Amino acid sequence: MLTKKIKWDFWTVVTLVITLIFALFLIYPLFSLLLSSFKDPLTGSWSMTNFHRFFSRKYYYQGLIHSFQVTSCVTVLAIVIGVPMAYFMTFYKVKFKALVEVLIIISMLSPPFIGAYSWVLLCGRSGVVTTFFREVLHINLPTIYGFSGILLVFTLKLYPFIFLYVSGALKKIDVALSEAAESLGCSTFKKVYTIIMPLILPTLMSGALLVFMNAMADFGTPMLIGEGYNVMPVLIYSEFVGEMGGSANFAAAMATIMIVITIALFLGQKYIVNKKSFVMSSIRPVQPVELKGAKGKLMHAFIYAVVFLSIIPQITVIYTSFLKTRGSMFVREFSFESYQAVFSRMGNAILNTYMYGLIAIVIIIFMGMFIAYISTRKKNFLTGVIDTITMFPYIIPGSVIGITLLLAFNSKPLLLSGTAAILVISFVIRRMPYTLRSSAAILYQISPSLEEASISLGCSPVKTFFKVTAVMMLPGVLSGAILSWITVINELSSSVILYTGTTRTMSVTIYTEVIRASYGTAAALSTILTVTTVISLLIFFKATGGRDVNI
Repeated sequence: MLTKKIKWDFWTVVTLVITLIFALFLIYPLFSLLLSSFKDPLTGSWSMTNFHRFFSRKYYYQGLIHSFQVTSCVTVLAIVIGVPMAYFMTFYKVKFKALVEVLIIISMLSPPFIGAYSWVLLCGRSGVVTTFFREVLHINLPTIYGFSGILLVFTLKLYPFIFLYVSGALKKIDVALSEAAESLGCSTFKKVYTIIMPLILPTLMSGALLVFMNAMADFGTPMLIGEGYNVMPVLIYSEFVGEMGGSANFAAAMATIMIVITIALFLGQKYIVNKKSFVMSSIRPVQPVELKGAKGKLMHAFIYAVVFLSIIPQITVIYTSFLKTRGSMFVREFSFESYQAVFSRMGNAILNTYMYGLIAIVIIIFMGMFIAYISTRKKNFLTGVIDTITMFPYIIPGSVIGITLLLAFNSKPLLLSGTAAILVISFVIRRMPYTLRSSAAILYQISPSLEEASISLGCSPVKTFFKVTAVMMLPGVLSGAILSWITVINELSSSVILYTGTTRTMSVTIYTEVIRASYGTAAALSTILTVTTVISLLIFFKATGGRDVNI
C-alpha cells in the first residue's frame, strides 16, 4: 500500500510548528486539568472524589445553579433590550445615530468589573444615588449587591452583542419581503413576528450564546458585588487560590464541569443554527424611515435611556477619578492626587499592560495570518483541526484557562508560573480568534490568481505571501488585531489567577484596589484603561472605515 509522502515546504513547517504550539499551550494544559480533576487531593490516587464532593454539597452545586440563573436571565433581558434597539436603529431614523452606535460599542468593549465598581459608587450602601433617595426622598432603593446587581451590570454590558448581531442580520433583509407582507394586510407586529424574527433567528441564537458564555465566564462582577451569591467562576477562584480553599484538584474538577457545559451548549447551538441557517440576498436593503408623533418620542426615549445607563459606568469613573478622596470616601473637591498615586505606586501595572499587550498582539498578528492562510489556502485534515482548536478558547472561561496553564507549567522542565510569559501565552490563546476571523474573512476576498501570477513571474511562494498576500490582508488583520488588543488590555479572569506582584496588569490592579476600598486610585486606573479602549476603538473605526464590529 502506497502512502502519500509529506511535501516538506515552508507551509508544511508552519503547520507543524503551529500544531506543536497549540498542543503544548492548549491541549496539554487542558489534558493536565482533566487528569488533575480525577486525583484525590489527600492520597493522590485516581478517584471521583472531587466530583462527588461537588454534587453532594449544596454550597458547591448551588453555585452552578446560580450561574445558570444569572446567565439565563441575562440572556433573556439582553434579547428583550437588544432586539428592539436593533430594529429601531435599522428601520427608523434615529437622531445622533452615529454617536449612539459608538457609545453602545464602547460600553460593550469596556471591562464589566468597571461597570460593577461604578454601580457600587452610584447605588452602593453609601452611593450617590442611594444617599440622595434615602436622605432627600426618604426612599430605600433595592440593594445593588447580590443577584439583582449582577443582573443589572451583565445586562447593560452584554445586550450590545445582541444589538450588533441582530443589526447585521436586519441589514441583509430585502425590503421586498416587508412590502409584500404589508400589501397582504400584515400589521407591523405580525410582520415582525412572522417574517423578520424567523429570518434573524439563527443570528439571534449566535448572539444569545455569546451573551450566555460571557455571563457564565465573568469573574470580576460577581466577585465585586455578589456578596454571598456565589457563581462558578468565583467558586473556582476561591477554591484554587483562596484562604478557605486551596485545593487545586477540586478547582480543576469544577473547571472541567464548566468546560463540559460550555462545549455542550456551543455544539447544541451550532447544530440548531446549521439546521435553520440560510442565505439572504439583500437586493433592496432596508431604508430607514422617520417615525413621527408619540411613537417616535417613545422610541427615542427608550434608546437614549438604555444607552445612558450603559455608558454611565464610564462617566462615573472618569468623574470620580478627578475627585479628592478621604479614605474610601470621595470629597467634593477636584484633585489630581489619585493620578499622582497611580503613577508613583502603580506605574509598573500600566507599563505591564501595554508591554504584555503589544507582545501578545505581535504574536497574534503573525500566528493569525499564518493560521488563516493554511486553513483557507492549504486545506487538509491537520489545518482543519488547527482551525477548530484555535476557536476553542473562545468558549472556555478565562479563569479556567488560567488554572489550566498554572497546572501545566508549575514545575520543571517548563516552569512558567509567576512569569510574564504565562500571561502573554494566556492573552494570545484567549484573544487570537478576533484577529483570526478577520484575517480569514479578508483572505476569502483575495483571489488566488494574484498569488499564481506572482509565482509564474518567478517569485517563490513564501516571498509571494509576504510581498503580495500579507500586504493585501493587512487591513483585515489590523482591524481584528485592534479588537484583540482592546480585549487583551481589559483581561481580568485569567490574569487574576496568573499574576504576581511584579507582573500585575491594570485590570488586576483595579480589581485589587476596589477590594481594598481604594476607590480613587481604582477610578484613575479605570479612566486610563477606558481612554485607551476608546482611542483604540477610534483607530479601529478609522482603519475599517465604518462602525461595524464583528465579534
